[in-house]
Amino acid sequence: MYKLSQIAQLLKAEIVSNCPIDEMMVNDVLLDSRKLLSSEDTMFIALITHRNDGHKYILELYQKKVNIFLISKFEPEFSELKDAVFIIVHNTLDAFQRIVSWHRGHFNIPVIGISGSNGKTIVKEWLFQMLYSDKRIVRSPKSYNSQIGVPLSVWQMSKNDELAIFEAGISEQNEMDRLQKIIKPTIGIFTNIGTAHDENFININQKTGEKLKLFTSVDVLIYCSDYTNITERFVASGLQQTVKSYTWGHKNEPNLLIKSIVKSQNSTTVTAKESINELPFEIIIPFIDDASIENAIQCWCTLRYLNYSIQVIQERLLLLSSIGMRLEMKDGINGCSIIDDSYNSDVNSLRIALDFMQHQKHLYKYTIILSDILQSGRDEKELYREIAELLKIKKVSKLIGIGNAITRNRACFNMESTFFPTANDFIQGSDFSNFNNEIILLKGARIFHFEKISKALQQKSHETVLEVNLNALINNVNYYKSKLNPGVKLMAMVKAFSYGSGGFEIANVLQFHHLDYLAVAYVDEGVELRKASITLPILVMHPEPNSFESIIRYNLEPEISNFRMLEMLEIALMESDNVAPIGIHLKIDTGMHRLGFDNDDLKMLIGRLQGLQDHLFIRSVFSHLAAAEDPSEDDFTRKQISRLTEIADEIQQSFHYPILKHILNTSGISRFSEAQFDLVRLGIGMYGVPTCTADENYLENVCTLCTSISQIKTISQGDTVGYNRRWIAPKDTPIGIIPIGYADGLHRAYGNGVGKVLVNGQLVPIVGVVCMDMCMIDLTDVEANVGDKVVVFGDEYPIKNMSLALNTISYEILSGISRRVKRVYYQE
Repeated sequence: MYKLSQIAQLLKAEIVSNCPIDEMMVNDVLLDSRKLLSSEDTMFIALITHRNDGHKYILELYQKKVNIFLISKFEPEFSELKDAVFIIVHNTLDAFQRIVSWHRGHFNIPVIGISGSNGKTIVKEWLFQMLYSDKRIVRSPKSYNSQIGVPLSVWQMSKNDELAIFEAGISEQNEMDRLQKIIKPTIGIFTNIGTAHDENFININQKTGEKLKLFTSVDVLIYCSDYTNITERFVASGLQQTVKSYTWGHKNEPNLLIKSIVKSQNSTTVTAKESINELPFEIIIPFIDDASIENAIQCWCTLRYLNYSIQVIQERLLLLSSIGMRLEMKDGINGCSIIDDSYNSDVNSLRIALDFMQHQKHLYKYTIILSDILQSGRDEKELYREIAELLKIKKVSKLIGIGNAITRNRACFNMESTFFPTANDFIQGSDFSNFNNEIILLKGARIFHFEKISKALQQKSHETVLEVNLNALINNVNYYKSKLNPGVKLMAMVKAFSYGSGGFEIANVLQFHHLDYLAVAYVDEGVELRKASITLPILVMHPEPNSFESIIRYNLEPEISNFRMLEMLEIALMESDNVAPIGIHLKIDTGMHRLGFDNDDLKMLIGRLQGLQDHLFIRSVFSHLAAAEDPSEDDFTRKQISRLTEIADEIQQSFHYPILKHILNTSGISRFSEAQFDLVRLGIGMYGVPTCTADENYLENVCTLCTSISQIKTISQGDTVGYNRRWIAPKDTPIGIIPIGYADGLHRAYGNGVGKVLVNGQLVPIVGVVCMDMCMIDLTDVEANVGDKVVVFGDEYPIKNMSLALNTISYEILSGISRRVKRVYYQE
């Protein structure tokens, strides 16, 4: 906790306050207005990014009793906040980083800084698993390694900590200099160097040099000397003169020479020799993939540098467990939603999971199943009192505690609660019918085996799953936001079950991230969102005459594209008890020739609408581009834009209130920035599917359709597979049966070698005709077992490949995925 006057002096800041600040303290900082825990001694930092401005949320936070604000611009309305204190700086992010750098200077403990292209978070978490029994450790939550994430991580340092582990990531030049001043590591780990973020660097040498800047003041740098780029840049930078190195590799003379790596079914035996020890020795790592082996050796070297014996390192390596970096939401029994975040259970990750839970508004009751909090190094009663207060703030109504420690401290929890020694005791001793229409957060340390609880609470369905990456979805939204001019609103298309990705789940995350509008195809979709507590304005693009009653009741905004629809709406409004006028969106036909008013309708349309101003108002005038993605049709597209401009301007002149104007779809956002007008409509691009070449290297895959192998059998040469005997085995062939068919959305035409799926990193063809519920794949030359994951499309095999094979578009494939396919929503 620091005096506010100290912080102001550090920043040489201007202070605007009507009250004395000498005794005011800052105990916590807040960067996201949605994540306020306690207003007492909290300073809100109003960050300005290319997609948001924290100053917009100051009035809201003031009403919630926050009264310390770090700002870069003083708005006139702030003068009305009588007991608020404003610290005014040029750049709030820079100021925040300076505050945390100053905070870091108060501690004289070993600090491990980790950078590299891959493996940073895994190495950090595995070091924690291997060292927590010896030291109280503070570390980055999840993968907080950015210009904002790093200072948030370092701000956690307290006088009780004995070791800190922070990761740092960069995507462009000059970022690492800032992070080094914040972390000030004493021990460095350079995991590896690869192609991630290559686009922002001249070459890999420059990128390597930028990452090395984190380690300019460390005592030792640990890295794999097989990465010649790291070794060469380390020498060329001159760091070798002042920084010791502890290296490992397969050649030359590293500190740890890897003699051999032998993989078995579930583990890897590494034979190595140390430069200080002539005798080779073996260590077993409980993983067989190359990335995990590399990450484990990095941890091995770190512990060796810290003077741990080979015997202790071996014992602790064997205890390493996989790091599940995904927080998943799944459908549960009896109308519940399950949030599964059970890979660890420290306080920081619990806060993150509770935030995610609280953002889900479709159900109103929150339940948490929580194991003992391990590895905290804190007094038990103090720890569980803090947990209890956190659950209370986050409006959790029911707690199920698993473990001896949380049971011992049951008196801390003033809420509905039950306690069990183990997960098995809970499963065997609970009536699961008591769980109904609630959000259930699973948060347990790995040793408590919460996967059993997750399995018991999930809605039963077959093994085909559509995984939806919410981080990628929002990153794509932010990519398109970055293209928009200031003040342009963004409407997200969530029609057709959000292009197959889900209804309220997608709408909920978009609402949380402050989008301006949603659009659905039919009224039923809008009603479903309203019932799930979605409050954003919702445009209904295809209202039907019998749906206007629901439109009025649920405050939806219909598209009106012809006089018949306008007349039906007028009748519904006259019969309704609703007194507030509703907003409508006028569709103009500018050349698509599908729906919309023509130029000849304009005079009559304006007259009719002027006569209905007590009952409705025009929210927007818009049109639909026919070929925005096609450069050969750009002249036609510009004519459409011109027609809309003329018609919308004429309508606006006839009404005294402002009317929005919009025409750009996903392709239009990227290709016709001059026509952004007041609002743009983002569709398939949000889901990671580029519609023009300009976006191809910038979007992230959102949806992964996957299943698993149900059975493997060997077909003799000449035998046939599937209906109508369409596929004949050219030789003895191993065939895998996977539980996905055309009833799940896998098109029937995808069979007989047209389509391929990914099994253990290898593409294999679909053979025979695709059946209703399953299909068959050729596993020749592929090591595969029953239960192995099969990817239909995803990161490694984009949906574009599937659409090309079927001579269709990605829209059709995504929207055609059956609702019987379970959706799993996750964020990293």
